[in-house]
Amino acid sequence: MAISRSPVILPWIGMVLSLLFIGGECFYLPGVAPADFRKKDPLQVKVNKLTSTKTQLPYSYYSLPYCKPSTIVDSAENLGEVLRGDRIENSPYVFEMREPKMCNIVCKITLNDKEVKELVEKIDDEYRVNMILDNLPLVVPAKRMDQESTIVYQLGFYVGFKLQYSGGKDYKYFINNHLSFTVKYHKDELMDLARIVGFEVKPFSVKHGHEGQWSGNTTRLTTCDPHAKQTVVNSNNPQEIEANKDIIFTYDVEFKDSDVKWASRWDTYLLMADDQIHWFSIVNSLMIVLFLSGMVAMIMLRTLYRDISKYNQLETQEEAQEETGWKLVHGDVFRPPINSDLLCVYVGTGVQFFGMLLVTMIFAVLGFLSPSNRGGLMTAMLLLWVFMGIFAGYSSARLYKMFKGTEWKNVTLKTAFTFPGIVFVVFFILNALIWGEKSSGAVPFTTMFALVLLWFGISVPLVFVGSYVGFKKPVIEDPVRTNKIPRQIPEQAWYMNPIFSILIGGILPFGAVFIELFFILTSIWLNQFYYIFGFLFLVFLILIITCAEITIVLCYFQLCSEDYLWWWRSYLTSGSSALYLFLYAAFYFFTKLEITKPVSGVLYFGYMLIASYAFFVLTGTIGFYACFWFTRLIYSSVKID
Repeated sequence: MAISRSPVILPWIGMVLSLLFIGGECFYLPGVAPADFRKKDPLQVKVNKLTSTKTQLPYSYYSLPYCKPSTIVDSAENLGEVLRGDRIENSPYVFEMREPKMCNIVCKITLNDKEVKELVEKIDDEYRVNMILDNLPLVVPAKRMDQESTIVYQLGFYVGFKLQYSGGKDYKYFINNHLSFTVKYHKDELMDLARIVGFEVKPFSVKHGHEGQWSGNTTRLTTCDPHAKQTVVNSNNPQEIEANKDIIFTYDVEFKDSDVKWASRWDTYLLMADDQIHWFSIVNSLMIVLFLSGMVAMIMLRTLYRDISKYNQLETQEEAQEETGWKLVHGDVFRPPINSDLLCVYVGTGVQFFGMLLVTMIFAVLGFLSPSNRGGLMTAMLLLWVFMGIFAGYSSARLYKMFKGTEWKNVTLKTAFTFPGIVFVVFFILNALIWGEKSSGAVPFTTMFALVLLWFGISVPLVFVGSYVGFKKPVIEDPVRTNKIPRQIPEQAWYMNPIFSILIGGILPFGAVFIELFFILTSIWLNQFYYIFGFLFLVFLILIITCAEITIVLCYFQLCSEDYLWWWRSYLTSGSSALYLFLYAAFYFFTKLEITKPVSGVLYFGYMLIASYAFFVLTGTIGFYACFWFTRLIYSSVKID
């Protein structure tokens, strides 16, 4: 606690708090250095994975019969990019800065039956092609359905489209083989340098014709004019996908001067959704939760103050025996629970998860994990999880020693392997399913080995170091003595039933986060950017408060009814919010997503199961420590004979 009062930390805290109340677009700080381009400098377009919100299975760009460069070069990818399924490679699309090109031929491809089948499947599943120029993703401008005057941007362009025969059930499939690129740049007039601030495309399907024999890229096309000042293509005759038929791939590129500065170039991508609903929902949730928290805190303080004053004023033993309530169970309230080892393991894991999330969100709020730093968020979370293992070991060992445990190495091993082991098994099964679909989203063996190496080589040793230090610390003394013989618990009212009170306890924490959860799920499963980390940090603080308060209130009611088995119930009370999270994920699946393939459904529910499990560990630990602090506080405040 002394660290938080350090004058060095205070400016950082002030910066974080000030950022919470600034507009969403201001949370972005560039993650890469700007690149300056002179006229005619080469611009290399890179291709990324093919994505679909219907299947959630990414594929490599060159898994389809597209034009290839002479040598395909993979871009260096970090751990987070590999886990996300990114496969960034070079492409034959090479521009020259501020040099427009019209009707430029890339290549000609003749399709075989297998390639036709692959293209048809990708069009049926509405796959999009993703490209990158100067670290900017390619977007397609489109008018909003409800507001035609408003332009929205969609990531990537569709592989193609299908049209139904008139009066029939069969479809004809067409490929987008002509790309009309627009590169926006911000020019420095003094030095004649420019920075790229926008990368857009309008895809067309054009059945190209040409004059004379095919002579490669110098062939004269009859379907578009390379000498025109503006893009002119005849898209009335689209290119159908047929076996043994030629497809000519072409592109235009236009350069436009823009007033947008380089530091603000990501605003287009970050403002794809309607932020007004987001702002209103978050503020509304914040007001309701803060009001409820104030009410609960006021009631608890007044009731507890009255109870403690009354107990301390009792002078005779007869008066004390006539009393009922939480004081009567003082001799049993700190009795070690059943399966105390497992409780220590989950509390330690929750501390590890809490530390990882806290540090990650602070970095994200400060802009170090912006969308331009592709894969940075996941990489940071993995590395922080590994290094937070020392706190997991320390927390579990301290609690285990308080429970009079002696086999600290066994608890340490369980802490190091239980949660990561379960997650790894589920992840391995899901990865096998992705690999079976031949998707680029499958994690390679080398990356899987690197994850295991991080786990066994760094995380496990740090858990042991933390446990050793924690077990060497003096034992946490209980504020009251524990009786040798357990007290009999009286029959409880129906509303104090453990299952009922646990399920009730998870509603408020879930209610504090479910609005933000909608935007997070949308960004993950509908291929959008999530960037308002300031609001997320605020919601995280609200979650901590609500988990702590609801657990303390229900723990107080439990003790007042002379039920002293609070250890596990305090963990499960707030942890039950994970059940509501999983149920909401199922609701989101059936109402918002269009996933039809069984494998994709299994992947969705598998990943959401991992997320819900992690949420259970996090919220359960918050509730446990709040209740632990509360019980020690109230029993150390009364006179016990």
